[in-house]
Amino acid sequence: MPLFRNALRGIRAASIESPALPLTSQTLVEWLGGAPTASGVAVTERSSLGMPAVWRAVNLIAGTSASLPLHAYRQGDGVRMRVAASSQAARLLDTPHPDLTSFELWEIVYAHIALWGNAYLRVLRNQLGQITELWPIHPGRVRVGRETETATKVFSVDGGEEELTERQILHIPGFGYDGVCGVSPIRLARQGIGLAVAAEEFGARLFGSGSLATGILQTEQRLEPKQADALKARWKAKASGLANSHEAIVLDAGAKFQQLSIPPEDAQFIESRKFQIDEIARMFGVPPHMLMQTDKSTSWGTGIEQQSIGFVVYTLRPWLTRVEQRVSRLLNPHAVYARYSVEGLLRGDSAQRSAFYREMWGIGAFSTNDVRRLEDEPPVEGGDVRYRPLNMGVLGQDDAPTIAEEAPVDA
Repeated sequence: MPLFRNALRGIRAASIESPALPLTSQTLVEWLGGAPTASGVAVTERSSLGMPAVWRAVNLIAGTSASLPLHAYRQGDGVRMRVAASSQAARLLDTPHPDLTSFELWEIVYAHIALWGNAYLRVLRNQLGQITELWPIHPGRVRVGRETETATKVFSVDGGEEELTERQILHIPGFGYDGVCGVSPIRLARQGIGLAVAAEEFGARLFGSGSLATGILQTEQRLEPKQADALKARWKAKASGLANSHEAIVLDAGAKFQQLSIPPEDAQFIESRKFQIDEIARMFGVPPHMLMQTDKSTSWGTGIEQQSIGFVVYTLRPWLTRVEQRVSRLLNPHAVYARYSVEGLLRGDSAQRSAFYREMWGIGAFSTNDVRRLEDEPPVEGGDVRYRPLNMGVLGQDDAPTIAEEAPVDA
């Protein structure tokens, strides 16, 4: 109990010195090093990034999602129309923060969802009530609940007495089960991540402890320390260096050399580390080859391409949809909604894109400028015309009469 009080006292002191460090249970857990796992390694959302596979998975999801264009649209007469760049919604999505770029802001948002299961943005408005800025808030600083009478969400930041509403906080929850908050993937998978970190530490200690010496020089004679050092120096001088490779070495005084290798039980940590990479890939829904694990998957041709498209469809799409719908609710008073443009990630290679565009242009679904727009090329004059094949008609109707059939017959 005294230890806990001292730790809490240290937390309070740090909070007074730095307001960015809140007095929350999550902060206390991180300050104490995280909850221990069965492997003996404490895992927190922050410390999990020390595992290269977790770092890569989070960076891959956050960076790829944040790099996609996020535009504002308005629905009119069944047609989706992109709003003007000068509109309030377009300016907000283009420059949501006075210091952070839109990529940097949304990368932080996706990292918070991937690690803590929730992302929070402070919504700032001008005197007219228009949203002008979005400021990210560390998830550990926020507590969420529901108001008893109205069941609306209320937010408390840094344990403050003021309760903020959804008009002031944009909350983007990840997967959850209570309808209020998302759950932290790191906390749920901390045993697996702890095992991965423990295996990495075991390997580092194995190589750093000297247990991988090349061999042992042994003799039946009792040697003084100086004699042992001299024998070791002679061996090192004769056996080390490229010039001495494949040279014969003569040992006297009955000295023998015994070669050492990694014990099989120690070498198994390599397989364990590979398995944990697969576990982390499964946890985040990332194909193993994107975590540089290509042992069990093809590394060339359409296999990797299809896996990459599957990553966009089955992994990224739910992440993108969460942000789209929450941002759309924020912009809803303006009858505007947000959508990501993912065509660039799904285009495939040049041959597949060419065949797709040719087919869509041939049936009149795409115009020339539609194709150029998808390829990030400027429009051309007259490129908005759509064509359809002349040999196609309406199903169930007779073909239109030809000119010869319509001509009058001479009397």
